[in-house]
Amino acid sequence: MDQEQKQAVQVTKEIVVKFIEVGRISPGNFHEFFSPIYREVLSTIRAQHQEQAGSEQDG
Repeated sequence: MDQEQKQAVQVTKEIVVKFIEVGRISPGNFHEFFSPIYREVLSTIRAQHQEQAGSEQDG
């Protein structure tokens, strides 16, 4: 598992826990939400890293 994936798992866990705390997700159905949230978080992290790498090359 690379660093981006580890970061995405950690962020996803925090998001899911918050949704469970406020009652939007239950422990019984979190499996329906974890994967799509993880994919979105990972996509966002990777896009951000690509933007940063691109701006470093331009600068």
